[in-house]
Amino acid sequence: MIMTEKEKMLKGKLYKAFAEELLKERQFAREMVYTFNTLHPSETEQKNKIIVELFGKVGNNFFIEPPFRCDYGYNISAGDNLYINYNCTILDCANVIIGNNVLIAPNVSLITAGHPIDWESRNEGNEFALPISIGDNVWIGCGVIVNPGVRIGNNTIIGSGSVVTRDIPSNSIAFGNPCRVYRDI
Repeated sequence: MIMTEKEKMLKGKLYKAFAEELLKERQFAREMVYTFNTLHPSETEQKNKIIVELFGKVGNNFFIEPPFRCDYGYNISAGDNLYINYNCTILDCANVIIGNNVLIAPNVSLITAGHPIDWESRNEGNEFALPISIGDNVWIGCGVIVNPGVRIGNNTIIGSGSVVTRDIPSNSIAFGNPCRVYRDI
């Protein structure tokens, strides 16, 4: 059976990001995000309706500050009590699972997409996507970048400016480039 580029993307295999189906889905998300980002600050109810329609799942009591960016939206699943501050980018080519009681500071990037090391494959337009998982009660500081395939455990703090390239266990304070556990909580 031949897989579509979307099926390859969702299974973590190499896929062509500029396949027609994926282009259309990203365009739909861009239009929704554009509307979200241009609504008047007092139009909270309308902004929340857009997020509910855009995300795969969103819990109760969430607030996302514009501007916000994502690729597809439907691969984002968020729990209750979510706060995302200004300039968040989520490249959700794979699942991005965000737990309950998560605070995301300004200028955070959650990036599931990557490109092959082999330049020939990269030049053919191939990319891959690996999921990101963020546990409950997590605070992600300003300017953090979370790379493909990373899991951040429950009750964890990621310090400002960190580049998270590997899993971070629960109950820890981690920071740096690359991000490393500094101490347990």
